[in-house]
Amino acid sequence: MASEYQRPRNIVIVGGGIIGCTTAYFLTRHPAFNPAIHKITLLEAQSIASGASGKAGGLLALWAYPNNIVALSYRLHAELAKEHDGAKRWGYRAVHCGSVTAKGKIKAPTQKNAEATTDVVEEWKKLPKTSIKSKTIASELPDDLDWLDSDSIRSYSEMGTPATTAQVHPYLFTTSIAELAAEKGAQIIMGAVTGIDKSTEGVKSVTYEDKATKEVHTIPATDVVVSAGPWTNTVLPEAPIEALRAHSVVIKADVSPYAVFTDIELPKNYSASRKDVKKRKHGRSVNPEMYARPDGTVYACGEGDSIIPLPRSSDLVECDESRCDDISDYLSLISENLRNGEVVAKQACYLPLVSSPGDRGPIIGKTGVPGLFIAAGHTCWGIQNSCATGKLMSEFIFDGKAKSANIDSLDPKHVMNMGV
Repeated sequence: MASEYQRPRNIVIVGGGIIGCTTAYFLTRHPAFNPAIHKITLLEAQSIASGASGKAGGLLALWAYPNNIVALSYRLHAELAKEHDGAKRWGYRAVHCGSVTAKGKIKAPTQKNAEATTDVVEEWKKLPKTSIKSKTIASELPDDLDWLDSDSIRSYSEMGTPATTAQVHPYLFTTSIAELAAEKGAQIIMGAVTGIDKSTEGVKSVTYEDKATKEVHTIPATDVVVSAGPWTNTVLPEAPIEALRAHSVVIKADVSPYAVFTDIELPKNYSASRKDVKKRKHGRSVNPEMYARPDGTVYACGEGDSIIPLPRSSDLVECDESRCDDISDYLSLISENLRNGEVVAKQACYLPLVSSPGDRGPIIGKTGVPGLFIAAGHTCWGIQNSCATGKLMSEFIFDGKAKSANIDSLDPKHVMNMGV
């Protein structure tokens, strides 16, 4: 008798970020996938990787969370890079990772710091990733981490080695994975989902508005995967997903392959560029992250904020350039290379977080409605955990359950009460 999972299927993936794209990729690589009877459609409202998947840092680490999918995903990243020349195609490489404590020094005053003001920066709101603790005691700065000013660094602590830490360029990785999925039969459509027709018996169809023509279409669906990042609950209101805005910059600087977490004490005479600053409650330190990339740039990200609510779509995300300026200014206090480097990008995106108390996310699996799945809430580790998520979603659909990892703790039923 033919397997239940060999019947004709219309699989619809909602969201063209890294989770949706890896889901499409691994569905097309699943042993049960048969393009003659299986149709895979990925719907993306704007463009592939238009949100956080195109503006993230791209750090991969065996010391990330949650630990039940991290090792699987890290291994799959290495396998994909080997199979598809990821080093050349999306900047995959192993890196060192460490954290530094530093006392910032103004080496060449900028116009704003030359002015006598009493402004101070607001309390730093850490991104979810920055709670990671260093794995070794403080030590001297490594010789090859020569792009930080040694006279500013107080201590260095190793967090990861090239055996446990790697990176990709997230935009290139996401768009490449989408292209590879399309090569094997996945159809990618630019259109915003406006509704999912479902009942207690299962999903029936998905309705979307075509981005180019504005025409409304309804396509039949036997399986629907909602992986729309911070926009997940606009498609599936029951999903406990909220959004945190994060700013970042990209600076031209050809430096050694390190990812660096920082704790920078600001100089007493330092003033912030923002006009809406508040007096800090717990000292004057900030914690930007830096990731050196093989293309001769350094990606750096700052604190998160919830000042501007999540907009309707990724093309409407508002970037506060003064927050980006603060990031590059903070780094200029501890690095001559970055102080002299050209800022080639200022950007903002929204990270998807699980809003249920005590749950860091993500949530991956069945929703309770037959054929309706969710994969969302990956916080700062979306790129890192994307491969495991995509593979597990392909198993849910074609095998009926997750086989490559035990993800009971990530079951949506823990945080969702799914209605129809």
